[in-house]
Amino acid sequence: MKKQNCSDNNLLKPFVKWAGGKNQLLPNIQTKYPLGLGKNINKYCEPFVGGGAVLFDILSNYNVKEILINDINKELINTYKQIKTNVSKLIKNLSSIQNEYWNLNTEEQKQFYNKKRERFNYLKVNGNKNVNIEKATLFIFLNKTCFNGLFRVNSKGLFNVPKGSYKRPLICDENNLKEISKKMKQVTITCGDYEQCLSFIDKNTFVYIDPPYRPLSETANFTSYSEKSFDDNEQYRLGRFIDKLNKIKAKVILSNSDPTNTNKNDKFFDDMYKNYNIERILAKRFINCDATKRSDVRELLITNYK
Repeated sequence: MKKQNCSDNNLLKPFVKWAGGKNQLLPNIQTKYPLGLGKNINKYCEPFVGGGAVLFDILSNYNVKEILINDINKELINTYKQIKTNVSKLIKNLSSIQNEYWNLNTEEQKQFYNKKRERFNYLKVNGNKNVNIEKATLFIFLNKTCFNGLFRVNSKGLFNVPKGSYKRPLICDENNLKEISKKMKQVTITCGDYEQCLSFIDKNTFVYIDPPYRPLSETANFTSYSEKSFDDNEQYRLGRFIDKLNKIKAKVILSNSDPTNTNKNDKFFDDMYKNYNIERILAKRFINCDATKRSDVRELLITNYK
């Protein structure tokens, strides 16, 4: 593998906390990176980019000529685009909103948060291209100050997470945003269904796929990153997409939940991906509001190569 010479100070990190984010599993995923990454494997694609932990690891450590990231969440993708093209204005806005927020008492912070959430939802429904920088500012602000750093929308697509308990959260991580912006110059950013990435992918492409996880139980069903649901039919459709990638000899890693955590006879993914390599790894679940229920669970890492 061909690594760049980067100091720890230049290593990029996700600019938002994202449900299902891969920071804690990154060491496991790194061991699966394909041989030749940065050499003959010179393209990278992430069809469900989310918080981008793997993306930022690739950008920090490997010379990859072409990168495509995609997500169905319009506000998330708008924020990536604003970081890439308008980071100075974004930092100025975030610095201002951080200073204002930090100088408020608890009740004032709650009122401030609710007003910003209302404004964000208004722009989400009624906004145009002229307010994209404001939407990106509010997107990061709400993520840094909401309960558990959770992005969740209701059936109408409106952000509905209450304020968290953080007194002085780091809303404006200036250095990280600047470094991300520098590295993003080589990245193509799209918004929409993951299948539109197919035209970019070839035999020289490493593809990391991190879709909404199949829930382990009815009460654990958290797939509301957008108004679109991701049920078992969608998991099957994704499986067919991965078969297409396998046929063109792209190198693919897929993450998902392990149904055998709660039902040892549930071989949903074992059956679907029986022709691929399946590894079970331990991970912590952080979404549950009750910290005592955030136990270790098995997750799946599925690859189409050794």
